[in-house]
Amino acid sequence: DPQPDERIVDLGCGTGHLTNRIASTGADVVGVDASASMIETARETYPEIEFVRADAREFSFGDPFDAVFSNAALHWITEQDAVLDSVAATLCPGGRFVAELGGTGNVDTIIDAVQAVAADRGYTVANPWYFPTIGTYARALEGHGFEVRDMSLFGRPTELDGGAEGLASWLEMFGDRLFSPIPDDEREAVIAEVTDRLREELFVDGVWIADYRRLRVVAVYAPK
Repeated sequence: DPQPDERIVDLGCGTGHLTNRIASTGADVVGVDASASMIETARETYPEIEFVRADAREFSFGDPFDAVFSNAALHWITEQDAVLDSVAATLCPGGRFVAELGGTGNVDTIIDAVQAVAADRGYTVANPWYFPTIGTYARALEGHGFEVRDMSLFGRPTELDGGAEGLASWLEMFGDRLFSPIPDDEREAVIAEVTDRLREELFVDGVWIADYRRLRVVAVYAPK
C-alpha cells in the first residue's frame, strides 16, 4: 500500500519491474539486490529509479524509510536474523515490512523427487532454501522488534514456462544449490529421472505445475 512521497525499499528487486510499479504510485523507492547483472538491467530499464547493489543481510541507508517490501527473494537466504536486523535498522518506528516468500512445504514434491533420485546414486541432497512456518517467522520478526499485523500461508500452484521442458528448465535455473552434492556430469541424468518421476503428478495438459506455497507477511517495526 505505497503512498505518495513515502520512502520505500524494494529488497531483492531483481530487474526492477515491481520497483517501477511502486514508483508509479508517487513513492520514493530504492531497489536493492545482490546481483550485479540484475541491478545493471534494472538501471538500464528504469533509469529514473535508484538501484543499489547490496546484500540483504547487511544493507543500510543513512535516513530511515517508511516501508521495506520484498517479493520472492528472502527464501534464498538462510540467515534471516541478519536480514531482519538490516530491515529493522532501515525502518523508522512504525515503518512497515511487507514481504512474500516461499513458505513451509514450498516445492516439496520436487525437492523430494530430487532427493530420492540423488539417494539412488549415493548422494545426499539437502533443501538449500528457507521456507518457514508461520510460527517460525512470527517468532523471528518479534525477536527483532516487529509486531506482526497479518501473516498467511497458502498454496499457489504455478505453471512453469517452457512447455514439456518446463520442469527441467526450472531445475537448471534454480537448482544450483540443490544439486551441489551431485557431480556436474550427472546432473542432466538426474534431472531426466526427476522429470520422469513427476510427470504423472505435475505435468498437466502439456504444462508443468509446480507446488508453490507462499508465506505473506505484514509487520510493523515497533521497538521497545
